[in-house]
Amino acid sequence: MGKASNGRTEGVGVACAAVQQHASVDWGGRKKLPAPAISRNNFSVWTFLKQCIGKELSKITMPVVFNEPLSFLQRLAEGMEYISLLDKACDCDDAVDRIQYVTAYYVSMVASSEGRFAKPFNPLLGETYELERLDNGFRVLLEQVSHHPPISALQAESTTGRYKLQGSVHPKLKFWGKSIEINPDGQLTIELTERNEVYQLNHVNCVVHNVIFGDMWIEQVGQLQVTNLRTRHKAALNFRPVGWFGKDLHKLDGYIYNERKEKRVALFGKWTSALYSADVKTYESYNSKKKDSHRHSKYSDESDSQIADIPQCPNAKLLWRRDPLPPNAEQAYLFSEFALTLNEFTDEMRAKLPQTDSRLRDDVRRLEHGDIDGAADNKLILEEKQRATRKLMHSNKEVWCNRWFKEGPNPHTGVPDWLPTERCYWDRDWSGCPDIF
Repeated sequence: MGKASNGRTEGVGVACAAVQQHASVDWGGRKKLPAPAISRNNFSVWTFLKQCIGKELSKITMPVVFNEPLSFLQRLAEGMEYISLLDKACDCDDAVDRIQYVTAYYVSMVASSEGRFAKPFNPLLGETYELERLDNGFRVLLEQVSHHPPISALQAESTTGRYKLQGSVHPKLKFWGKSIEINPDGQLTIELTERNEVYQLNHVNCVVHNVIFGDMWIEQVGQLQVTNLRTRHKAALNFRPVGWFGKDLHKLDGYIYNERKEKRVALFGKWTSALYSADVKTYESYNSKKKDSHRHSKYSDESDSQIADIPQCPNAKLLWRRDPLPPNAEQAYLFSEFALTLNEFTDEMRAKLPQTDSRLRDDVRRLEHGDIDGAADNKLILEEKQRATRKLMHSNKEVWCNRWFKEGPNPHTGVPDWLPTERCYWDRDWSGCPDIF
């Protein structure tokens, strides 16, 4: 394990040198999509979903009208928007402060799901997506490493070698009549290399309500646990399910514990807007007084704007706040400014990217331009080509080999994971890349 870790560290300088060689590439900056978001007013959701009750939706072909113009790999890359929080974590000398920012980063990763009812396109086996932002000091690589079950592997890193992020996602979706439950199975580890610390995180579930009748809304539910494997500090953050009359909608609360399981800091906020920390005694005293004052009050909930702008207790510290969406975001699938750039494609990019990159998907591109029929036709062509390739490989007794990730034990946790292969993606040697599009 030590040798492997040293090898990765030594490779940072070489990798950064490679980054500088093509640092002049413009990796996107558009402010709007080519066409307004498509309307679903004339489409009956129930006509399709009534045949899916109790089934896993990842195995069902969905109509394009359900989609947004991003591949699932691009959707995962969207989680890098607030990755600068990991730089803040690296800057902290105190272990409690560091785990606060690591926890805040995970909350920021799920924040973009608010109101995003459209489904990203399923990636094809072997599909890749890269995002390299020198202005934000990071780069990320994703690859679809399995089709059944669908598994996406990712690795992100600071271009200065400060942190690394390793993970995989195996989304499991089920329709239960009134709601869709999304369980993003998989694991995530974050390494603060200059602090010699590794954090292990789990994923929380997402539930989409009122998919048939009424106004749809989304909640993230479950407990996020973030563990510092070296110091044994732990964050336990509860994503609260909504209560009666909308009480606790989007709310978060929890604590950071030290190695002796003593509360060190209280955490609270809303995953849609902001996360705060506060002194434990002050927070608990304030909450106790607030509960007493609400006993005789008809309304006790607080709005998103209140929790985003007014801390719930004295001397609270703001860890993260979500940036406002661009003007007319409803006409752009509620994409943030960051998300608007994810599928941008220029001639300069064409010369740098492999033939497997998500930006080359014609079905996603056509939907982005508002061409529903063209998107549906090209989606079908890609799916038929994928099935034909799988059938041919089966008849020839060939086994699919992923190019950039391989299965193996995570070097920090020992659990099964998807790790980078010996090939270095950032060397940009595209020989042997599969023809999937």
